[in-house]
Amino acid sequence: MIAENLEKQPLIRVDKLVKYFKISGKGMLHAVDEVSFNVFEGETLGLVGESGCGKSTVGNVIMRLTPHTGGDLYLEEDHVFNASKEKSNTFFKKMQIIFQDPYSSLNPRKTVRKILAEAYEVQKLCPKNEIDGRILELCDTVGISRELLDYYPHELDGGTRQVVGIARALSLNPKFIVCDEPVSSLDVSVQAKIINLLMDLQKKYGLTYLFISHDLSVVRHISNRIAVMYLGKIVEIANTDLIFNNCLHPYTIALLSAIPKVDVDKKTERIILKGDVPSPINPKPGCRFAKRCWMAREICQTESPELKEVEPMHQVACHFAAESRKLSESAETMTISDF
Repeated sequence: MIAENLEKQPLIRVDKLVKYFKISGKGMLHAVDEVSFNVFEGETLGLVGESGCGKSTVGNVIMRLTPHTGGDLYLEEDHVFNASKEKSNTFFKKMQIIFQDPYSSLNPRKTVRKILAEAYEVQKLCPKNEIDGRILELCDTVGISRELLDYYPHELDGGTRQVVGIARALSLNPKFIVCDEPVSSLDVSVQAKIINLLMDLQKKYGLTYLFISHDLSVVRHISNRIAVMYLGKIVEIANTDLIFNNCLHPYTIALLSAIPKVDVDKKTERIILKGDVPSPINPKPGCRFAKRCWMAREICQTESPELKEVEPMHQVACHFAAESRKLSESAETMTISDF
């Protein structure tokens, strides 16, 4: 997959995406600040980071649920943000989203049948007398019992509600789906069911995912590549094995050290980052991670590092990525004081 991607055009290309929110009396909140990445056809790109880093905002802007401040978005080399109304309607069919909360994202006044019928009715994809047949096919595809079609969302458990959300996203036969923390509100056993369903659907229909999550274990299981986000910026992008075995950004190293280990014989200590997360309102020049980074030097306070490719399919935004490589190899046995 990864080797093939080097010669392919991306299905989704995000170029210097910007989203600012105006905070009355304070300035501009830089939720997403010049974020760039590609998502190749048939792959899953995981987008991870702490709560509040801007990863869900990225998904919402890509889906045009939130207007962008700047930057460009391309689907199969077609510009999405500047598209005409007619062209936008085509994009809406090709791009769908699965929301984090399966309860609030479903209309409580509509049954499952009416929720799934809505896309066919709005887009007029088929005659009205064929809609019920399409809905039954959707149910069989995602494993929803047909007996639940006349139930309301509040009558379903959380996992089933999320499956309904997945079915709704599939109704228009999309190519690309934003999965915005689709399992974060579910029990662990239900999470596994949803993740396996998403992976099975991807294999069956050749779907492409942007999988947003704060759970690195889940992201590792489902993703081909991972993008790490911190305070509105992408700090590292690489394939999953490289991220977990040879990450280079200090923030990524700290994130991975927090994952619980199952090997009780191997003593490991988490890297505890000192200091508070800087405010995203009117951020100062320099690296956003500098105040919490054990490697920070003078240049980090004044110059923001660019996201550069340090090896094929591995990009890092760090002035001292070469030094990070040595530290990442021994990070599992070190604490922040060791650095």
